[in-house]
Formats: sequence, C-alpha cells, structure tokens
Amino acid sequence: MTDIDPIARFEWRTVAAGSIVLLLSLAVFLAGIGTPDHPYFDETHYVPAARQLLQTHLGVPTLNLERPPLAKELMALSIWLFGDNPFGWRFMSALFGALAMTGIYLCGRALFRDQRAALWATAIAALNQMLFVQARIAMLDIFALAFVLWGLAAFMASFRQDVRTRALPYAAGLCFGLATACKWSGVFAWGMCIAIVAVVLVLRSWRTQFEDARPTDWYRPDLWAGMRGRDWLLCLGLIPIAVYVAAYLPIYGFSPAALLEAQRRIFQDNTTLATPHPYMSAWPSWPFLIRPVWFLFEKVGEDRYWAVLSLGNPVIFWGAIPAILVCLRDWIVSRRRDAFLIAASYTALYLAWTVLPRAVGFSFYYLPAATVASLALAYCFFRSDVKRWLWARWIFLAAALASFVLFLPVSAASVETSLAGFERLMWFASWR
Repeated sequence: MTDIDPIARFEWRTVAAGSIVLLLSLAVFLAGIGTPDHPYFDETHYVPAARQLLQTHLGVPTLNLERPPLAKELMALSIWLFGDNPFGWRFMSALFGALAMTGIYLCGRALFRDQRAALWATAIAALNQMLFVQARIAMLDIFALAFVLWGLAAFMASFRQDVRTRALPYAAGLCFGLATACKWSGVFAWGMCIAIVAVVLVLRSWRTQFEDARPTDWYRPDLWAGMRGRDWLLCLGLIPIAVYVAAYLPIYGFSPAALLEAQRRIFQDNTTLATPHPYMSAWPSWPFLIRPVWFLFEKVGEDRYWAVLSLGNPVIFWGAIPAILVCLRDWIVSRRRDAFLIAASYTALYLAWTVLPRAVGFSFYYLPAATVASLALAYCFFRSDVKRWLWARWIFLAAALASFVLFLPVSAASVETSLAGFERLMWFASWR
C-alpha cells in the first residue's frame, strides 16, 4: 500500500494508531492523578488563578498575571466540569499530555515513512519521566507542549512531496498561536518556522537548486508550491497573533490598552531578577540531568512518602545527545529533510533559552526539546534495517522502560516510596 501523508489525508491506519495512543496515554496519566489531594509546587499559583476565572463577579482577575491565560482558562473549564477537587484541577493536564503524545506520533509520521519508527518514537517519549510528571500536575508546560507538537507535525508534513495541501501551514500557525497563549515559550517553534520559510523563500528567489537533487532533500524548488508571501503572512503572522489575542477576550474584552498592559506586565515579571530558588539551574546543564526539580516530598505515614521529582529518564536524556549530533551531521552532509527538521526543532526549543532575558531557569523548561529528542533517537535507530539495529532498538527501549519503572516511586505520588528507596534513587548529590 502506498504511504500516504498522515495529516493531509488521514490514512486510516494512522488515525487508528493515533487514537489508540491518545486513549492509552490518557488512561495512564489519569491513574492515581488525585494524589496528592492538595495543590503542590506551582499548582499553588495556577489552581487559584483558574478558580478566579470562574468567579465572574470579581471582574478582571488579579492572580498570576505574569503568564498568558489560555492554559488557566482550560484548567478553569476542567474545574467547572469535574469540580474543585484534585481530579478537576489536573484532568485537563492529563488530556493535553495525551494530546502531546499524539502530537509526537504525528511528527513521527510526518518525518518517517515507516510507521514503526513513529510508534517507537512515541514509546520513547512516553517513557520520559518529565513528560509523565507534567501530564499529572496543573501547570502550563504540558498545554504549550501539546500545541507546539501539533504545530510542528503540521509544519513537518508540509515538507513531504506527496502533500499538496495549503491547509498544513495554516494549521501550524493556529497551533503556535495557541501554544504562545499558554506560555510565551510557544514562540520558539513559531519563530523557527518563520525563519525556515524565510530561508526557503530567499533560496527560491535566487533560483537555488542542488546539482544532485534527491527527494529526501530538505530544500527543493517546488516546496510549498502555490504559497505566496501574503499566504505566509496570514498563516504564520496574522492567524497566530489573532489566536493569541482571542485568549484574552474573556478577561479584558476588546480593550487594546488592557491587552498591551498585560504583555508589558508579563515581560517585566519574567525579566526581573527574582528571589533565588534552590532548584534553579542554567540551560547548559539541562540535557545532562544535573539539577532536577523536586515538585513534592511529603511524609504520609510511617516510612511512607509522596515524592514527585521532575527528573527525566536518564537513558533517554543521555542517549539523545549523540542522536541530535547525528541528525545535525546528516543534515549538513546528506541534506536529509528529516534530520534537518529534527535538528532545527530541537535547537529552537532548547537554545532559544540562551538569548532570553529570563531571570530564573528550571530544568523542566527543557521538556519540549527533550520530547523532540525522541524523534532524533528514532531517526538513528531506524536509519538502517540491518539486523543488529533491530536488536538495538529493542534493547534501548527495554532500558528506557526499566529506567522509567525504577524511578516511578519518585515520579508518581500515588506510588509511595520509603526513605531507603528514596536514597537508592538519588544517584548524585545534586539530585537531592
């Protein structure tokens, strides 16, 4: 059967697999999500802010104005649907965690012709503790991640030769606007796509073409045939901005002055030097798991503790570093489209933090880049059908699964741990 683009034509096998990924992920994320039974870590900021959005008699909200509103509006919807309780606070996070899993699967289907590679990348992303933790807590990051991945999936699919639809760039712009309306870091992927489109348009205006052109090249003269400058202005300019502004309408109505003041406040609050946090860390350390963040450590009985550590899976994190380098090498040497899109996405989602005037940084900011890194691992393990690579795929996946299970007592509060168990898992002093 001919391989058909999963996003443009919705091949039934892709739809079926994506639906299974969504439902299975949601079931896993919801298991034990009511523990702990009180807000913890940044839930103490976002849950009250979501509650306040439901209290219409208060008028303009006053809590957590240093973040865009969409993720908090979605949390408020969850509370309205399921009640002001732990399930209500966190259900929408689990749902968007499942959507993020589906998004990484769609990215894989856009990049790889082999559906096994897409499913393998999805399994690797699922075994990343950092994503698992974020999908079970009422914070903003998982909402932004889900929209970013769906936007990247649409943008990546638009590079394929068998795709002739103009809807994909518009879908990407819509998703990037929604991601930015959850958290300003959504602009990283959005900016990357704008930069890539600008480069391609310049190359086209110069009539650039490779002497030994191949279907797998990241650039070809007929890329995005039919898309003009005004189309790009609309899909990667006006639509994302309109979506971002629309997220503020339930709060400020049609008030440009209030909207501009909200943006000024967000910028000021995020660039003002805050009180040093014991778990803050610098961006170069994030891929190496040097300083994870403790979300929760609470005694609940005789030698029984609730523990949630935003750590990340060591097998996946450390294995992804050479995988990204392989993608970078193949893009430069072989001009491969899949290697280019993976390397560009990872770089945008990670290294953008180096140029931001951000006062405080935490390792969980690396979550989007770490999730995209699962695509880099799939790219490396599925480059060849040599028999030894078949074994290597399963060995790596088994190692990632073993690591996930090993650290589950400090990833899910519902899986209680003892003090001795906690000590065994603290491999480095900086993890405490």
